Amino acid sequence: MNILEDRSLAERLKLRIEREKEFALTGRKLRNKSWLFRYEKVWMRPLIKFCLQSCGLYRRGVRNALNPVVRHLKLTFDNLPSAFEGYTLLHLSDFHVDGVPYLVAPLCELLRSLTPDLCVITGDYRFDDEGTCEHVYPLMRRVLDSVSARDGVFGILGNHDVAEIAFTLDEMGLRMLINEAVEICRGNQSIWLGGIDDPFDYKCDDLPGTPQSVPANAFKLLLAHTPELYESAAQLGVNLYLSGHTHAGQIRFPFVGSIRNNADCPSAYAYGHWQHGEMHGYTSAGIGCSGLPIRFNCPPELVLIQLSSR
Repeated sequence: MNILEDRSLAERLKLRIEREKEFALTGRKLRNKSWLFRYEKVWMRPLIKFCLQSCGLYRRGVRNALNPVVRHLKLTFDNLPSAFEGYTLLHLSDFHVDGVPYLVAPLCELLRSLTPDLCVITGDYRFDDEGTCEHVYPLMRRVLDSVSARDGVFGILGNHDVAEIAFTLDEMGLRMLINEAVEICRGNQSIWLGGIDDPFDYKCDDLPGTPQSVPANAFKLLLAHTPELYESAAQLGVNLYLSGHTHAGQIRFPFVGSIRNNADCPSAYAYGHWQHGEMHGYTSAGIGCSGLPIRFNCPPELVLIQLSSR
């Protein structure tokens, strides 16, 4: 395995740490929310909970959020190296692990039943986006100890995460990709895995430079917390774009889907498998929840993706 970046994790996180200091001084994140969602903790979440409780649906939503499923997907690429025929990726996203701690046990049971070649995680390990992370680490250790992947576990940071999380998870064996790429080899053939920092709130992403020295004709996988950079990624020759962040809306209605995608992209890119030009993408519904610990018509998911050239 060849890692292009030789800078320390602290050096790679320098911009994010600077942004965290900026947030602390200004009391806000860089992306301005509309008034409707700026105070969602105060009025929207209690209102939704009240309505679901009144209809007798709230407990069902909580039960749904505690029943993860494994999605299986096979994707075909013309330029996949032959040595990677049948290569399997386990895509995990949006744990928000301290928000629904009872989910950890069934999640770990599922993880122990899977043997992917590579596990990738597209950010958001904690529930809140401020405050201490100490209660997150024991839960994430249980999760990571349940993963068995031949080529290891790689991840990126999401908009709920702080730089501190990267250091601790890296010590647990989760290799953090901060605007960098790694080469994964099978004999004399390889594919490249790149990961960018959060483009949603922190805006620390550097897609063009992640990194520039990856061979132009290489098979490229990209981890990004949100699907919003799909156009730029396709222009740069990315073959497979993996993201999360949207939770698939958590509440999905028949025929309509979710009311809110929480991402600046077409709704078709906000959940599940999609394609933009020759680039495939998958936006995970995630594992945990934000706002309320409920789900309807989009269970927590682990996505097992098999790569193929035929």
